[in-house]
Amino acid sequence: MAQTFRAAGVVGWPVAHSRSPLLHGHWLARHGIAGAYIPLPVQPGRLEAALRGLSALGFAGCNVTVPHKEETLARVDGADEIARRIGAANLVVVRPDGSLHGSNTDAYGFLANLRDRQPGWDASGGPAVVIGAGGSARAVLAALCDAGAPEIRLINRTPERAEILAASFGQTIRPVPWADRAAALDGAALLVNSTTQGMQGQPPLDLDLSALPQAAIVTDLIYVPLETPLLAAVRARGNAVVDGLGMLLHQAVPSFAAWFGVTPDVTPDLRALVEATL
Repeated sequence: MAQTFRAAGVVGWPVAHSRSPLLHGHWLARHGIAGAYIPLPVQPGRLEAALRGLSALGFAGCNVTVPHKEETLARVDGADEIARRIGAANLVVVRPDGSLHGSNTDAYGFLANLRDRQPGWDASGGPAVVIGAGGSARAVLAALCDAGAPEIRLINRTPERAEILAASFGQTIRPVPWADRAAALDGAALLVNSTTQGMQGQPPLDLDLSALPQAAIVTDLIYVPLETPLLAAVRARGNAVVDGLGMLLHQAVPSFAAWFGVTPDVTPDLRALVEATL
């Protein structure tokens, strides 16, 4: 009798806080699929062994979270173009021959969240300002470049990181010194915070918003808390806001489809289910 039960999970260290088992479990139940999605705590230094064990255990694949995303890209047997451009993989699929294929769904999740929450948003509508130059910023930059942003102003406390990132993505991206961050908001159509500033337990983002146009959309990748100090401040001055929870939900869609053969929907009830755990 053929094996019909399919398993997947999320690899990280730590990983107990991940909401991914909750949302994938919701989709498995909704679509009546015989399967499971479980947290897989993998210590640094053990990633290779963990990934190679997926095929032997009958796993369809896994998601990957911090601190393993960059190393995963180096450990898989092949990867798609978006993962290579971002420099990290957060999705691994076990191929029928047992080989591992890496992808990155963060750029997809970022754009899908923006378009879902602000249907009128168009990347070509004006300059974007991105704060931060870490792994999340790489995904945001790839997404905005692919979506047609005419100019991306990249701001980071450590200017060298912004300059290196800008050079790897091309002329659309212009590094802006940290001291000039307030002025860089002038004329912006989109503001993205990809840093941890404003996360629970972290200081708020230090940013003077007076030059930001009232028509600009502001999104924060943080979802704990859902309403960061940045989003509260821009909402109070009349800007449209997009919180970070939707990116988490939408980035999971391609993973579920790759493993279980069904493309799930991000529904209000799913959002409410995950939001209740925040």
